[in-house]
Amino acid sequence: MAQETATLAGYVAALNYDDIPPEVLDRAKVLTLDFLGSAIRARREAESTPSMLKMLAALKLDTTGEATVFGDSRTWTPAVAALLNGTMGHSLDFDDTHADSSLHPSAPVVPAAFAVGEMVGASGRDVLTAIVAGYEVCCRLGNALDPTSHYARGFHPTATAGTYGAAAAAAKLYGLSEQQIISAFGVSGSQAAGSLQFLVNGAWNKRYQVGASAMNGVIAATLAKNDFVGAIESVEGKHGLLVGYTDTPHPEKAVAALGAGYETMKIGVKPYPSCRYTHAAIDALIALRREHNLTPDQVKRVEIGLHRNGITLTGDAATKRHPSSIVGGQFSMFFTGALALDQGRFGWDDYNRLGDPAINALADKFDVVQDDRLEIGRSHPFGARVAITTEHGVHERLHDDPSGEPTAFPSPQAMSEKFLTLTRPVLDGRAQKFADAILSLERFDRVAQVTELGRQ
Repeated sequence: MAQETATLAGYVAALNYDDIPPEVLDRAKVLTLDFLGSAIRARREAESTPSMLKMLAALKLDTTGEATVFGDSRTWTPAVAALLNGTMGHSLDFDDTHADSSLHPSAPVVPAAFAVGEMVGASGRDVLTAIVAGYEVCCRLGNALDPTSHYARGFHPTATAGTYGAAAAAAKLYGLSEQQIISAFGVSGSQAAGSLQFLVNGAWNKRYQVGASAMNGVIAATLAKNDFVGAIESVEGKHGLLVGYTDTPHPEKAVAALGAGYETMKIGVKPYPSCRYTHAAIDALIALRREHNLTPDQVKRVEIGLHRNGITLTGDAATKRHPSSIVGGQFSMFFTGALALDQGRFGWDDYNRLGDPAINALADKFDVVQDDRLEIGRSHPFGARVAITTEHGVHERLHDDPSGEPTAFPSPQAMSEKFLTLTRPVLDGRAQKFADAILSLERFDRVAQVTELGRQ
């Protein structure tokens, strides 16, 4: 390990808008729009949102500020806005995913960037630059952690590596020096936390800990801005991130081709509101259903082969076959697969079928197994093998990549339609205007002119 913390800090400090290739900036805007669609809808519909608001009121943290919570009618203090936007944007499990690191980059990074951007009067260009800096830091640290090992330790990488990404975005908007960013990363190392224990009972921890990573990144950068001395070597040090959070660190991945290659271009988006490890199988199930005109009564057995990470998160039959909560459904290959096979589609509103006897009966026909073909020689672990047995034979398909990956990134029209479908129930006629503003973010002298459009 060789000064990965300082190298990343130097990159963030030196990054300029004009250094970033146009295609990377365009992708960052689309990813930001996609994330905000989920945040806006969750402000109204995520079942965990009322608890968050009541907590803030009880602790007298619901103070009016100047920061936007998207889909909300009022403004908040910056740290709380980052917390709420991060929590709500991750609540539908419809936000983007970086396959190699197995984390959701926008959820911690975008809320931190907007919260600080509004506070310092930043331009749209400034905020876009900060978002790219945050994406690069959290994705690279996720790669370095080795998601399989990180998961095996019980950690949630969006909340751990994501804290550093949020700190990077906030630090960039504050204009911190390399040494100050090293301190911000040092504080981030004390705050990086996220447990997979939520999988046991479909708990809301997953949403909260990602929002907390956004807030903690803002706090870390603000401390550094005010001369707080944070730990050095937070990434590579004796007690650093790559020692305490993984058994197989890859420090070289944290800085490989830094400034020349962009992990931002490797971020994919979700067509379904569930764990990314379910998506390739859902794609295959929908395709096989259509091609063979399958109906649930024709199906005798379904076998889903996944990478071991997918088994960890979605494939435990004892706890995930018949989920009773939305989080449980989001992390159930059985429920999401049965739903897709039953109706040939899957969207946010379909969680009203949790507990449906027809879905439960179809889920009973599913087996989820580890498939070694998805482990060897592949660039990332999101593929799936599906085999549907009927009385007429077996229909089988191997999907290397789920839809929405960078190799087949959705069209601008498809991305806009996803955003408008999510946001029109909340923003009504302002949804299109807000979308247009986000997709032209670089034209605004003050980002607050854009964020105002995202309030209810």
